[in-house]
Amino acid sequence: MKKIILGSTGISSVQNGFGALPLQRDDIDTAVRILQRAYEGGMTFFDTARAYSDSEEKIGLALSDVRKNIFIATKTMAKNTEDMKKQLETSLELLKTDYIDIYQFHCVDRCYAPGDGTGMYELMEDFKRQGLINHIGITAHKIGIAEEIINSGLYETLQFPFSYLSGERELALADKCREKNMGFIAMKALAGGIITNSRMAYAFISQYDNVMPIWGIQREKELEEWLSYMNDAPVMDADIREAIIKDKAELSGNFCRGCGYCMPCPMNIQINNCARMSLMLRRAPSKAWLSETWQENMKQIEKCINCGQCRSKCPYELNTPELLKANYEDYKQVLAGKVSV
Repeated sequence: MKKIILGSTGISSVQNGFGALPLQRDDIDTAVRILQRAYEGGMTFFDTARAYSDSEEKIGLALSDVRKNIFIATKTMAKNTEDMKKQLETSLELLKTDYIDIYQFHCVDRCYAPGDGTGMYELMEDFKRQGLINHIGITAHKIGIAEEIINSGLYETLQFPFSYLSGERELALADKCREKNMGFIAMKALAGGIITNSRMAYAFISQYDNVMPIWGIQREKELEEWLSYMNDAPVMDADIREAIIKDKAELSGNFCRGCGYCMPCPMNIQINNCARMSLMLRRAPSKAWLSETWQENMKQIEKCINCGQCRSKCPYELNTPELLKANYEDYKQVLAGKVSV
């Protein structure tokens, strides 16, 4: 498997990063076992965040003894400098390290810059001077913000949703980062679970020599699938290209990635799954989606009060209430046997 260099950071790692968000759903023993196996299998880039509950703690427990051999990227969602200092202190303590390789502003709605009055970027620079962090990164979900970040020239890495379902404007970000010698970290390279063929997903990403995908891993079976590509890396061929074209045609337009930033819902609707149920029924089929529990979860959509909170918080600017209604209508059709999946 080839290595890539993340722009001006100089970080060189195999193009097979570990996304640690799902680890918060595992018990500690399982998470530690998965992380240690990932390292043994050749993974060296691990991405987490202060917002991912105990994900940082699990990485610290599993990998502190090999710290010098790996790269850790974590994130802060702090909105002021006081909270940001506390979050970095907590991250360092939980990760059992005295430095972060890439410290990222998390899911921003603005491009923090020197002199903007917040002091946030200046604090990042101070962290770097102190040796607490090596590189300043940022993550975004909105394309306009991402473009502003790249053009600013202030950041060493950008993390953004990137997969073969991305539109042309999103795909162009990778080339713009290359031009600026900026590292590009691809989150949601499986489009929040909508992409179900890992070989296709990897083959697409491997076309970019400056993109680091971070695959969200929760189960050992998932990990072994990614590790198998260390010695048998998928490449873009005619069959995969044709399948991607078909997928893009089927999934063109807006769809929920299941990120959960819209949650919680005041009416207790499980938006992150209910708003994409139609796709899950067809792309990740399971009898569980039609269980009594999920029927009740979907029925909860009837209680939507159209408060607009989910729509205002959606980083992809989706019309979430309309997605919920459309998915519920389709779900009822499936239950009634009028639509097959």
